[in-house]
Amino acid sequence: MKRNYQTDTSFIINDQDLVKQIAFHEAGHAAAIYLCNKQKQLPPVFFQISIKALDRQQDSPLNTCLLTHDRFAAAVEGGRLIHSLPVALLENAHDLSIADQTAYQTAFEADMINLLVGPLAEAKHVALRDDELFNARLVNLNALHNYGGSFDLEKVNEYLDIFIADRSRHPEKLAELFNKAFQFISSPVHWQAIERLARYILNNEENIISCEAAIAVLDQNKAMGGQMFY
Repeated sequence: MKRNYQTDTSFIINDQDLVKQIAFHEAGHAAAIYLCNKQKQLPPVFFQISIKALDRQQDSPLNTCLLTHDRFAAAVEGGRLIHSLPVALLENAHDLSIADQTAYQTAFEADMINLLVGPLAEAKHVALRDDELFNARLVNLNALHNYGGSFDLEKVNEYLDIFIADRSRHPEKLAELFNKAFQFISSPVHWQAIERLARYILNNEENIISCEAAIAVLDQNKAMGGQMFY
């Protein structure tokens, strides 16, 4: 999930604020890929987090680095269930059994929800940081463009073109997926997991965070007896 972010010069933003927004965005994607897929009993899928400031000094954590330019790059690489499905399954989806069609649909929807959780997590972080209200009316699908979500929405629409041929049905499905993504980050346990991973990203001194390292951070709630719900 590529995320390129360039500061909008129409408003002033602290570089460290921007780095934190990126960390929450990518933490949201990773948390959804792992926790949401696991709850749906979907197969595990590999991902890793690549995140850095383009002017970051080598071996410097993101929360202490000095930034001199306004361009940043971040990405969750991998994490797509659809990419792990056999080509034959994708090409013959309409000929599948009811059970296989359900599994196929669940994988498609999970990938789209996971794409939406990233910009929603960034939006929630910004709202909490600025002591503003955060709800689905104030932060709707269009608003996600303001939180690094343009690429994510583009990919969701590409999924919908494959998944639902009738484009008149896309808005209804998008609204359904958005609501599920919003429910995910509204769970206190899920949000705490996103916060933990965002902090880990910010304190990280490497450019790559492995799948295993990210999962270990997300799973820390188990030691505290947390119960996830969705």
